[in-house]
Amino acid sequence: MMLGQGVPVKVFVATRPVDFRKGIDGLALAAQEMFGLDPFCGAVFVFRSKRADRIKLLVWNQTGMVLVHKRLEGGKFVWPQVRDGVMRMSSAQLAALFEGLDWRLVRPERARRRLAAG
Repeated sequence: MMLGQGVPVKVFVATRPVDFRKGIDGLALAAQEMFGLDPFCGAVFVFRSKRADRIKLLVWNQTGMVLVHKRLEGGKFVWPQVRDGVMRMSSAQLAALFEGLDWRLVRPERARRRLAAG
């Protein structure tokens, strides 16, 4: 899954399930209301179904709004505890979540500042 073409992107996750009948416009409005963010900012917004077997990703890619819908066959996505609010996730954690893996086990390496050139 390449949303940011190899560039790390900001990922925001809704911890409470949403109505999965919503399409692009409804989820863009949900991004504004739930996250308090502009859905056209280039961040990835992640939404889950009540049963946690489906997710939807919403992202603006400079030419249009992209909606990705995935349903796991025979399993559920590992999800944070249902509560009000949102959480952040790294691009690597999103990739693991999208594959149906336990994203909590992914510890992305932080970029290290070089001490000297050369």
